[in-house]
Amino acid sequence: MRLSSYFLPTLKETPNEAKIASHRLMLRAGMIKQSAVGIYSWLPLGHRVLQKIIQIVREEQNKAGAQELLMPTIQSAELWHESGRYDDYGKEMLRITDRHKRELLYGPTNEELITDIFRSSVRSYRDLPLNLYHIQWKFRDEIRPRFGVMRGREFLMKDAYSFDLTKEDSDKAYQNMFVAYLRTFARMGLRAIPMRADPGAIGGNQSLSHEFHVLAETGESDVFYDKAFDSVSLEDMANADLEMANKLQSLYAAAEEEHDPDNMPIDSDDVQSGKGIEVGHIFQFGTKYSEPMGATVTTPDGDQVPVEMGSYGIGVSRLVGAIIEANHDDKGIIWPESVAPFKVVIINMRTNDEGCTGVCDDLYAQLDDAGVEVLYDDRDERAGVKFADAELIGIPWQVVIGPRGVKEGIVELRSRSGGEPENLAPADLLSRLIG
Repeated sequence: MRLSSYFLPTLKETPNEAKIASHRLMLRAGMIKQSAVGIYSWLPLGHRVLQKIIQIVREEQNKAGAQELLMPTIQSAELWHESGRYDDYGKEMLRITDRHKRELLYGPTNEELITDIFRSSVRSYRDLPLNLYHIQWKFRDEIRPRFGVMRGREFLMKDAYSFDLTKEDSDKAYQNMFVAYLRTFARMGLRAIPMRADPGAIGGNQSLSHEFHVLAETGESDVFYDKAFDSVSLEDMANADLEMANKLQSLYAAAEEEHDPDNMPIDSDDVQSGKGIEVGHIFQFGTKYSEPMGATVTTPDGDQVPVEMGSYGIGVSRLVGAIIEANHDDKGIIWPESVAPFKVVIINMRTNDEGCTGVCDDLYAQLDDAGVEVLYDDRDERAGVKFADAELIGIPWQVVIGPRGVKEGIVELRSRSGGEPENLAPADLLSRLIG
């Protein structure tokens, strides 16, 4: 993509409403634009990052055996009356009446709808286990939406739902998804600490309810955790298995509302504190929805029993903000390569120089042909402007091409995450970036 024709409305000044780093940088980098309070349009750069995160989430859900479907954003209130949750959910739910005076709602979550889908088609234990997920927009009318996409009213979420015959089978499904979550976040460059959690308005078994928190100085929650977590590397989480899941669940970790300093299972000297950003929540809720809604299956003995269910959520749009909170400096964003909107930015230091432009054009074409996502800054702008924008939007690799280097047959390669620049021949650069 040539930057001269790319829609990237960057800002030099930070809007007054932006209070945390991710909100400031997403606005300044031209990733989002507010359309209403707590509701954002995702502009091309932001949308590319969002799609990268979606793909990682999708791949790991598929590997874990979950099957993707797509449920609507608008749901019938009748299902929520059936489960008994319609009046209990609160003002966060956006309630709607259509022209025929039918009660509808903009879904804040999908337990009722997925239970209805299940009960309409599944009758026997032979069809279990089953895990269904989708990646869909949700709406919760937050009383104080703030911090950009970190606490908006409309947000993109992955929610999965498991269906099992017995509690033991449901436990296995839970642990399977626990492992998938560790791997998912690690692929995004995040060490997400699982913490015991209250299942909240969705309900369930508190002994099997975990929030996944990313540590960041600007986190929204005070968190407390066993210092043994510090010895668990990103690579360990990326290669997590059931043994790793059991190990992490045995370590103490809790957000402030679940933390009781007078009743901890470990010595207070072994507890560390910090700020965390919740990026995922998994929990069991047994037969909370299947029983009142009649989602039953026939057992091997011929009995009819309500299925055991679990729910597994990831805040997909929130993850964009969380990744930035964990990866930025005073110049801008520092994207992990797996979620970066582009892998490489080529900076043409002098667009009116035939030699510079020729080398830039050649490298751009070769990288593009090789499937490398590359942004080519071919604008007629000062070098300082180009460098400032490259630092702001955080592309992992910067290739700087100027007249002097062209004469010497070299280009400069810089890493946004730091380190000394390297001077390389164009062919060596291609091998490095394509390999």
